[in-house]
Amino acid sequence: MGVRCQNFSISKVEPDPAHSEIFSPSKFIELAEKGECEGVSMSFSEPTTFFEFCIDVFKLAKKRRLYTTVITNGYFTPEALDMFLAAGTDAFNIDIKGDKEAVRKYCNADVEFVWQNAIEARKKSWVEITTLVIPGVNDDEACLRGIARRIHDELGDDVPWHLSRYYPAYKFTVSPTPIETLVKAREIGIEEGLNFVYIGNVPGHEFENTYCPSCKELLIQRYIFDIINYKITEDKKCPKCGEVIPIVGKYVV
Repeated sequence: MGVRCQNFSISKVEPDPAHSEIFSPSKFIELAEKGECEGVSMSFSEPTTFFEFCIDVFKLAKKRRLYTTVITNGYFTPEALDMFLAAGTDAFNIDIKGDKEAVRKYCNADVEFVWQNAIEARKKSWVEITTLVIPGVNDDEACLRGIARRIHDELGDDVPWHLSRYYPAYKFTVSPTPIETLVKAREIGIEEGLNFVYIGNVPGHEFENTYCPSCKELLIQRYIFDIINYKITEDKKCPKCGEVIPIVGKYVV
């Protein structure tokens, strides 16, 4: 038994040409602008499986002043990363799925490749890290603390760490991650010096919000993908204590 993508309903669905549509990069950008999108993002299942399309879309997007982001497992070559950056990729959300042993056992991969890509991407773009916390796989304190410490030491204390709740899917039947495990993981991240640690896949949880790392003022209130309240000032500071908040982009109502 191995861990499979939590989005198995997307990644494992049988192709259905009758209900499929092929988009050219230019059509993709046309639809983004028609929908008044501020940017484009490449995600499910793994962007590097359609790498050339990503690059073509991003090049067009930058000409149209759209932001570009990649949600990825981070397991690609340095040459691929260089091409992402050359195409103008603004941000990466990279999965760190566990420590060396867990990633080797469940993904048959070397997590050091992922760390190195995160480190290099961080030099030229915005980077956030996500860990899907799975009971019995990567939820022990040593594993979580090790990830948090490396984020702090090798990427920086302002790099956000997203701790996502696992749910049973496809061939993995372990019970869902207890919320208290996620809360403890967040505490570990804070203890290791990270300023922005989030709990995900738990709609309405207080720690899907952004708080000022200095005075703890609620700055961005979220509900899943929606922003309910936004308090960061136009010059990117906490309105209560004046702490500079390291945020990119702008809030669009």
